[in-house]
Amino acid sequence: MTACGPRVYGRPFFFHLHSDMDARPSTTTTLRLSPDADGLARAADLLRAGRLVALPTETVYGLGADATDPEAVAAIYAAKGRPRFNPLIAHVASLEAALTQGLFDAAALRLAEAFWPGPLTLVVPAAPTGTVCDLARAGLDSVALRVPAHAVARDLLAATGRPVAAPSANRSGRVSPTSASHVLADLDHCIDAVLDGGECPVGVESSVVACLGGRPRLLRPGGVTRAALAGVLGFDPEAAGDPGSRPAGPGLLASHYAPRAGVRLEARTVEPGEAVLLFGSSRPAGLERAAAVESLSERGDPAEAAARLFEALRRLDASGAPVIAVVPVPEDGLGEAINDRLRRAAAPR
Repeated sequence: MTACGPRVYGRPFFFHLHSDMDARPSTTTTLRLSPDADGLARAADLLRAGRLVALPTETVYGLGADATDPEAVAAIYAAKGRPRFNPLIAHVASLEAALTQGLFDAAALRLAEAFWPGPLTLVVPAAPTGTVCDLARAGLDSVALRVPAHAVARDLLAATGRPVAAPSANRSGRVSPTSASHVLADLDHCIDAVLDGGECPVGVESSVVACLGGRPRLLRPGGVTRAALAGVLGFDPEAAGDPGSRPAGPGLLASHYAPRAGVRLEARTVEPGEAVLLFGSSRPAGLERAAAVESLSERGDPAEAAARLFEALRRLDASGAPVIAVVPVPEDGLGEAINDRLRRAAAPR
């Protein structure tokens, strides 16, 4: 059984989350719901009741809770062991719903109209009419919003009738889940249900762009490439810079998306007992000494590599190898998002 954080009910939410959660209590077995009418209705009822439901999106599975309910949002932080200062993405069913939650300047509106529904999160000033709670926004005066493209996610959002906060459905800092089985491997007994919508087709998280005055900033590369963003904006978005100790958007902690094994980047040789992550035709010296080998894409396709990234890291981690050696991956297109995740996985913890 996976160790998890406590159920958190009753205001206010002031306790500090520690990394060692092994002694904390758990829920009963997590329900695995089918994405049919009955499953969607059950999942929506749970969300409206303040419970935790993992849901599929085109990027990764999200750990959903009613974004308007601070107690439900607190339960996300507890289940994930997530620092409170890291804001959450609020998922909504449409651009019209997003416009009630955030203030969109011309650039934000162009991006939303071009890429929603889809793998883009926009960080915009919170609207006076907004209902996303302060805890989900980590106390910031901005809000992170996304309209997902996955049909099951959109059906669930429509049935729930309110914004759903949904960071990746895994223990904080660990490898993101791209299937219902990945969710259960991390969070069984810790959450109420997972809505099984199959494999996530994109496989890396959404791009996060901040539109908070001045030129838009790319806080996190993801499912929408920098070139695609520039094509809509007419210029390259600015780089995020150092997020410091209090990130302005989700997924910006230096150490993130990490397997239990260490990660060594730009590997051109393999040490005995290391696991190896390949891309394209590149074959490092000493590959025969590897404890386990996975390829992101034999043909060097960044889209295929993005979709396989987290599954491949999980498989290599399961080998028990102390280190995962990763061959170079070009930065072109989705390669920027892949390398961002790999650098965070390799960061000191």
